Amino acid sequence: MKEVLRQHIIKRLGKEPDGLEKVLNHFEPQIAKRGEHLLQQDELCRYVYFIVEGCIQVYVIDKNGNESIRDFYLEDYWVSDIFAFQNQSPASENIKCIEPCKLLRIHFDNFQRLAEQLPPFAGIYKRLLETAYNNTVYRLNSLNSMDALDRIKWLMEYKPALMTRISSKLIASYLGISPETMTRLKGKL
Repeated sequence: MKEVLRQHIIKRLGKEPDGLEKVLNHFEPQIAKRGEHLLQQDELCRYVYFIVEGCIQVYVIDKNGNESIRDFYLEDYWVSDIFAFQNQSPASENIKCIEPCKLLRIHFDNFQRLAEQLPPFAGIYKRLLETAYNNTVYRLNSLNSMDALDRIKWLMEYKPALMTRISSKLIASYLGISPETMTRLKGKL
């Protein structure tokens, strides 16, 4: 599994950074079952995860018990409650595997140590933050200006794998439309 992470880092940085073996040695594998939570709201966020295989849902539950999906993450992507991880504060999000997952995770203490000792690793973290922020802003800006049909088309273009791997109910929630509307509009495509 670590070879997948090695290739991911090299691809993102354009070269193999000094100290990459040391970085990889601080990641531990984790196998998670479908439905397993990696993090729940109000828990301390101790890990950042790299997804080797599987699909993960990030969502919040409001005070009325309503679920709001922030995003889905597939292979070759990082997931965590970045703010809670960085500040070692209670999580504001839930992170749940919606497929069986193979993950590599790094504990906060090891992450901080590597960021201090290896400048290239700090660069990886910076890019992780930038990518997460840019993707969230892009998705929110895109979806807020679209009607329901355009949201489905956007998802088919932006994250086509989700259409075949995730239930229509979850996709509808992610897009902010009802499951009935999702079913009706999918039939028109």
